[in-house]
Amino acid sequence: MKLIGEVARAIGIDPAVLEPYGHYKAKLPLSAFKDRPQRGKLVLVSAITPTPAGEGKTTTTIGLVQGLAKIGVRSAAALREPSLGPVFGMKGGGAGGGASEMLPMMDINLHFNGDFHAVSSAHNLLAALVDNTLHNSNPARLDPRRVTWKRVVDMNDRALRDIIIGLGGRSEGIPRESGFDITAASEVMAILCLASDIPDLKARLGRIVVGYTSDGTAVTAGELAAVGAMAALMSQAIKPNLVQTTEGAPAFVHGGPFANIAHGTNSVTATRAALSYADIVVTEAGFAFELGAEKFFDINCRYGGFAPACTVLVTTIRALKMHGGKPLAEVSRPDVEAMTRGFSNMEKHIESIRKFGQSCVVAINGFPTDTPEEVAALQQHCASLGVQAVAAQPFSAGGSGCIELAEVVRDLVARTEPGFRPLYEWSDTIEHKIATVAREMYGAQAVDYTARAKRDLEQLKKAGFDKLPICIAKTQQSLSDNPTLLGRPKDFLVTVREIQLAAGAGFIIPITGEILRMPGLPKVPMSSRFDLSDDGEVLFSKP
Repeated sequence: MKLIGEVARAIGIDPAVLEPYGHYKAKLPLSAFKDRPQRGKLVLVSAITPTPAGEGKTTTTIGLVQGLAKIGVRSAAALREPSLGPVFGMKGGGAGGGASEMLPMMDINLHFNGDFHAVSSAHNLLAALVDNTLHNSNPARLDPRRVTWKRVVDMNDRALRDIIIGLGGRSEGIPRESGFDITAASEVMAILCLASDIPDLKARLGRIVVGYTSDGTAVTAGELAAVGAMAALMSQAIKPNLVQTTEGAPAFVHGGPFANIAHGTNSVTATRAALSYADIVVTEAGFAFELGAEKFFDINCRYGGFAPACTVLVTTIRALKMHGGKPLAEVSRPDVEAMTRGFSNMEKHIESIRKFGQSCVVAINGFPTDTPEEVAALQQHCASLGVQAVAAQPFSAGGSGCIELAEVVRDLVARTEPGFRPLYEWSDTIEHKIATVAREMYGAQAVDYTARAKRDLEQLKKAGFDKLPICIAKTQQSLSDNPTLLGRPKDFLVTVREIQLAAGAGFIIPITGEILRMPGLPKVPMSSRFDLSDDGEVLFSKP
């Protein structure tokens, strides 16, 4: 690894302005890019619907940045931070892989400069203030039965989803039902990633709705005098982090909202910092295009005031075979016919990209089991759709394996002006916004609402929150809200079971299907593969 000052200097950042966290990590103060023009162009990386066969969106993003550097482009990545929940759960890490990783990888995967801890602390401080208000004469007139603010922890812990608090007598508070979400689902995390500066951060924190009075009036964090202390806890977390890729390219890694239960993109400040210093900035949106990328355009770009010049859609031949009906155990075997059946999923995402007015490049993230015949058939099919598909090897070859992809992206960016068409207007009704996303992105025939969701709709309209953008919580495993439907489902119904409010972040959250804001650990969690050596090195054993 290069010293972090060398990484900064190579992209034009004066190392003297950095706030180092050791030799290889640093915070970048907001003042370092506040008044700089954002001269770079943005490239979004998305993917087809994820499968257990793997897509490698982050690995491809990092490989593309390294490929751009190899062809002489001043490039940088802007990416999310991993959550400890998935790191110790099923994923094992979220910083790329092989020859295309973010470094120092273990530091990034674990406590990484304390950002997640700051978000958890700020969130839980507000939760403590809510219960303190209820305990001490309740001047805000908050109805204990209508408190919506839970607590968070950055860990998969299903036992905390639904709990009873306040037990033990009069001095222990008011007993009530509550629960925990994972930190990546916290509204404070979304606020961190959408705030443009400290005044905006504080304004958004103040707008957080923690519950309602008995007559339905919203009670906010501002009314509980929580904003100053919450902002103080986030004084360092608001600053983007600078690290490097395997080949020493700069990576701005900041914030970590999930894309199936939040907006799924790194912070606005990290993207702005990268655009202030790099010529091409590559960012990614969580999960598939209909989930993370839709939110990237309709929420992140509109709040952040930027737009991509093009979108890269990552696919793998293995994943296409699964969408074509092949079981996971057989996706390594050559099968052009199964892959061809899976094209329908990729085609839907290409259609969705075009609905935003974006140019598209398909990146074929290569696996050793891919055959030349399969690659050629995929490229030929993409060509018939008017899209160029480029084979890449980010995992095995790093930047060298992504040179052709980098050249295609560079040339497309050079002849394209950044811009996009929003899918809907924020002034539309909530029902229209939900129906538009469900129809245009998922391919749904219609949207249904449970009785609870209908009550939530009326409350949001009554309270004046109906003009916010929507951030639909949906399974990442299917275009539909049913995780078992692979490929391109047809004629399905999307059911909204409840609608939550994130007034501080600035969006509302229609929840579809069985989406959990607190995941659980698998039977054999990835935590069993972590260890610490006698000399203090964090170890991770491969399966």
